[in-house]
Amino acid sequence: MNVHDSERLSGLLESSGYTPVVEGVVPDVIVFNTCAVRENADNKLYGNLSHLVPVKEANPGLQIAIGGCLAQKDQGEILRKAPWVDVVFGTHNMGALPILLERARFEQEAQIEIKEALEVFPSTLPTKRDSTYAAWVSISVGCNNTCTFCIVPALRGSEKDRRAGEILAEVEMLVAQGVLEVTLLGQNVNAYGVEFGERTAFADLLRACGKIEGLERVRFMSPHPKDFTDDVIEAMATTANVMPQLHMPMQSGSDRILQAMRRSYRQERYLGIIDRVRSAMPHAAITTDIIVGFPGETEQDFQETMHVVREARFAGAYTFQYSKRPGTPAAEMPDQIPKEVVQDRYVRLLALVNEITLQENSNLIGREVDVLIAEGEGRKDSTTERMSGRAEDSRLVHVAVGGEVSPPRPGDVVTARITHAAPHHLVADEIVRIRRTRAGDLSEVEKPAGVLLGIPAMPLR
Repeated sequence: MNVHDSERLSGLLESSGYTPVVEGVVPDVIVFNTCAVRENADNKLYGNLSHLVPVKEANPGLQIAIGGCLAQKDQGEILRKAPWVDVVFGTHNMGALPILLERARFEQEAQIEIKEALEVFPSTLPTKRDSTYAAWVSISVGCNNTCTFCIVPALRGSEKDRRAGEILAEVEMLVAQGVLEVTLLGQNVNAYGVEFGERTAFADLLRACGKIEGLERVRFMSPHPKDFTDDVIEAMATTANVMPQLHMPMQSGSDRILQAMRRSYRQERYLGIIDRVRSAMPHAAITTDIIVGFPGETEQDFQETMHVVREARFAGAYTFQYSKRPGTPAAEMPDQIPKEVVQDRYVRLLALVNEITLQENSNLIGREVDVLIAEGEGRKDSTTERMSGRAEDSRLVHVAVGGEVSPPRPGDVVTARITHAAPHHLVADEIVRIRRTRAGDLSEVEKPAGVLLGIPAMPLR
C-alpha cells in the first residue's frame, strides 16, 4: 500500500512540474511516505530527519515533507521533534502535497494539514509507476476490523470501496500500456463490496479480471481469514490468470491469543481454509504473517503457533516481534512479554519457518516454472550472470542468463528449470524458452533442452 501511495505522490509531483533528482545533486524537495505499523518506522523517520539537519542548513531552500500513517498519527508532534520539517500531511489528503509545499514556501512557515476522512481516492491521482509491466491497483482503502495490535484503522479510516467498473477500467488502461501483472490492494481485500452490500463482489472482481485480454497475472493482498469464503477459492482456481498464490495472515496459532487479538477465527478454521485452498490448487504457495510475543502469550500459546506452521507448511512467512503501538488496546494490556523471551521465541520460529520453506522449495527442483523477469541489472554469483523475477506462485527465482541466447529483458517471461533451492529463493540454471513481451514482441526464442547456462548452482547470499 505504501509503494502504491509513493507512486501516486511521485506522479502528483511530476505533474506539478517537479522532476526526479539525479544522483549527487541536492534536491529541492524530499518526501517521506511513512508507515506506523511497527515502532522501528518511528525510529527510522526521526533518525533520517536528524541526518538532514546539516543538509538543510547548507541549503535553506530545501523542503522536507512527511506524509503517510506516521504523519497521521503524530501530526504536530513531528514539528516538535523536527522543527526543520516544512510540510506534514496525512493519509486522507495526499493530493494536497503540491499546494502545501507552495504554501510553505510562500508563507515561510511549516504547514500541517491532517484530514480525518478520505478526500480523493488515491487511484484517481497521477502516478509514476516503478515498473513498466507490473502495477498496483487499489480496490479499497481503510479497514473495519478492530485487531487490538493494529493502528491502521485509526489512521486509514473505515473501509471505502471503489466501484468494480472503475477498477476494471484502470486495469484495462494499464494493460493497454503494456502491463502484464496487476496486484489488487486493500487492507482486507475479501471484504471488498461490504460498502455496497455485495457479498460476492471480490470473487466476481477476480473473474472479471480473468476476461481482460492481455492481462497475464492477477494477484491480491491481503485477505482476512474471517472473510475468506469458498467462492473466492473457486474464483482463484478457475480463473486462468489469477495466480496460485495466497497471502493469508495468521498472526497467532493460539485460540486464546487470537481472541485477545480480536481475530475472529480460530486455529481450526484457519487450517481449514489452507486445506480447501490446497484441495482446489495443489501447487498454491501460501504465505502468512506471524506475531511473536503478543501480551500474555505463554510458551504453550507459542507452541500452538509452531504447530500451525508445521501443519500449514508455508512457502514463506513474515515474522514479527510484537511492537507496542500507542493508541492500540494491546499496548495497555497486562503481561507484556520480556524482550529476551520474545527474541528467543522469534529465533525458534524463524528457524522452523526456514526449515520448512527450504523443504518446500527443494520439492521444486527439476520443475519448469515461468518467471516474469523483474526490473534491475541482475546479479552475479561467481562467474554466472543472473536475472531475477517471480514465478507464477510468487517465489523469487534467480535465472542464469547468457550463452547462445540474448538475455531476457525486464517484462519478458522465461520458462526455466529449477536447479537449486534455498529458504527464500530458487535458482534456475537451465532456460527452456524466453517469451519476449515488450514492445509488442511476443515471439518465442527456443533454447535447446538440456543445455545448462553458467555453472552448477551455488547458494546465493
